[in-house]
Amino acid sequence: MKLRNTLSLVATLAVAGVVTTPAVTFAAEKIVKIDGSSTVYPVTEAVAEEFQTAQRGKVKVTVGISGTGGGFKKFCRGETDISNASRPILENEMKLCAENGIQYIELPVAFDALTVVIHPKNTWAEEMTVAELKKMWAPEAQGVITNWKQVSPRFPDRPLKLAGAGSDSGTFDYFTEAIVGKAKSSRGDYLASEDDNVVVQFVSSDENALGYFGLAYYLENQDKLKAVKIKKDENSPAVAPSVETVNNGTYQPLSRPIFIYVNAKAAKEKPEVREFVAFYLKHAGKLAKEVGYVNLPDRAYELAMKNFQAMKTGTAFGGHAEVGVSVEELLARETKE
Repeated sequence: MKLRNTLSLVATLAVAGVVTTPAVTFAAEKIVKIDGSSTVYPVTEAVAEEFQTAQRGKVKVTVGISGTGGGFKKFCRGETDISNASRPILENEMKLCAENGIQYIELPVAFDALTVVIHPKNTWAEEMTVAELKKMWAPEAQGVITNWKQVSPRFPDRPLKLAGAGSDSGTFDYFTEAIVGKAKSSRGDYLASEDDNVVVQFVSSDENALGYFGLAYYLENQDKLKAVKIKKDENSPAVAPSVETVNNGTYQPLSRPIFIYVNAKAAKEKPEVREFVAFYLKHAGKLAKEVGYVNLPDRAYELAMKNFQAMKTGTAFGGHAEVGVSVEELLARETKE
């Protein structure tokens, strides 16, 4: 935040004609602009801090939070060099990028575990099935499922309060795909926000509330929230989100890869963008773990680096998220633009 404020001040002074030194002009030319997912933000921000330290101030990296959808809008208009994304690029975004001549390199950087959270005093929903979550979040639940007991007879007669990701969020897309069965298919009568901290505050202040967001935000706030253990069905074990359960594949269907998308032209023409992405892929595993995400296998980072060095553009997806796909498979696929 301090960095972004400084850059804003420099820009303001430059417009006013106050800043005219060659040093400031040089610094302004060495900026890597990033925006997008709040879920991917902690990883990218950690990488940005390490990279700027290694560069000794020669390169500035700005990281915004517009949500995955908001970030892609900027990226596909050519306003940013890199877009953070907690789900793959969608068909309409692919079309927007194509219309503006923006080619992109898709790079998975870590795993996330979408985490369903409740208030610490909630003792009745410590475990939930995917079917129960679907009954709670499906579009037909809007204005109808308003009490915990309506979700399951084992729940008490209490008002149901919901919070979650906004529609511009990749977290929203993946959660609805995994739980409801169709991306963006959700009831609309809940507190929606692209800022996960808003969801944290809402759930932590109401015993009847339930919300969802990425694992890192839960780990940061586990003193005031409780994570729900997820059961794929009634006969499956209840599994809590963690680094271990994501790595061993037991936390399903809410484990997912998260990405950065790199503007191919920027990578070719701006050495600072190339250097930043190479640094990102080299250090993402260690830094992802430090901020509460799950690092990819070493082989996946090697494949990602190979794809980046080859400037392999396009997406391994068909314009929508896929549940349960391995990162190695994604990186080896033919891409589409």
